[in-house]
Amino acid sequence: MTPATFRRLALTLPDTIESAHMGHPDFRVGGKIFGTLGTDETWAMVKLTPQQQAAFLQAHPKVFEPLNGAWGRRGCTRIILKAATKTILTPALVAAWRNTAPDSLADDL
Repeated sequence: MTPATFRRLALTLPDTIESAHMGHPDFRVGGKIFGTLGTDETWAMVKLTPQQQAAFLQAHPKVFEPLNGAWGRRGCTRIILKAATKTILTPALVAAWRNTAPDSLADDL
């Protein structure tokens, strides 16, 4: 997967906008970040719950890994873009979006 494909998939989710913080792109719904592209764009991050993170790590250990430290323990999950496919990534991206979106939006997807 390329950074452009990750960006395109993220932006297809309802009411998603691209913004930036700390020198790299992020993707937001309702003003809150649910995903980012890493500074070198070889990886991305999605905000999952710890339970969701565990499931994705178990299913695809070469694609997903927890971020270091407290962020990772809370569910922030790194995606190795080179190893990811649309089929593998899309459910994680949708889960992160749903975790972050206002209830009125999350129910629509």
